Amino acid sequence: MRFIGWNVNGIRSCVKKGFLDFAEAERPEILAVQEVKGIDEPIEIDGYRSFYNLAEKKGYSGTAIFFRTEPLDIKTGLDDDVFNHEGRVITAEYPDFYFINVYVPNSQEGLKRIAFRLEFDDALRQHIAKLRKDKGVIATGDFNVAHRPIDLKNPKQNEGHAGYAKEERESFQRLLDSGMADSFRYFHPTLEGAYSWWSYMFKARERNAGWRIDYFLVSEELEGRMAGSGIYTDTLGSDHAPVFLDIT
Repeated sequence: MRFIGWNVNGIRSCVKKGFLDFAEAERPEILAVQEVKGIDEPIEIDGYRSFYNLAEKKGYSGTAIFFRTEPLDIKTGLDDDVFNHEGRVITAEYPDFYFINVYVPNSQEGLKRIAFRLEFDDALRQHIAKLRKDKGVIATGDFNVAHRPIDLKNPKQNEGHAGYAKEERESFQRLLDSGMADSFRYFHPTLEGAYSWWSYMFKARERNAGWRIDYFLVSEELEGRMAGSGIYTDTLGSDHAPVFLDIT
């Protein structure tokens, strides 16, 4: 079965650019979206149930999950309530795994929000560790970090900037070291030029001057069930491309 994650950068805008056509064509088991932003009425997909976690600030952040099979349970947020006002985390429990949809905070220009972001990373890592005591975990979302130089077009120029700061990369590495596999690199360890986000400026997408900041992470307990992982590079509708994970 296929899972898809997508930072839609405003779901209402993305619907106008083909979001529903993409969902109907692909029909994943779960479609997890980030940066929903504001909605007057929930967007629905035929044959799916939906669950939204919206930010208290209207038109900001927010996540949603569209699922074909009803989960056993579904919850929002992390243990520390300080992280639960921006609609960034949804956790759905299924019989043999937990599925997390996450939109990690951006450290912002000048790294002015990096302290909050790193604390969020710690809380997310603790959340995953707690869940793994029960069963395996699959986590998807915009993690707002390019892990290694291969994961962005211009690593030297972006050293120290949000999304490629040393502290962010080290924090992401700690999550991987805790027992989570980057599914894309599991299948494509040396593939260059594979990105999931491009700036709207300077024709970055046309030039493929991008970053890979959207991931499917899979806990060690489930690694043997991974069958494929990739990026829908040619799918438009957002400044991010959807990413996918196939599980047997």
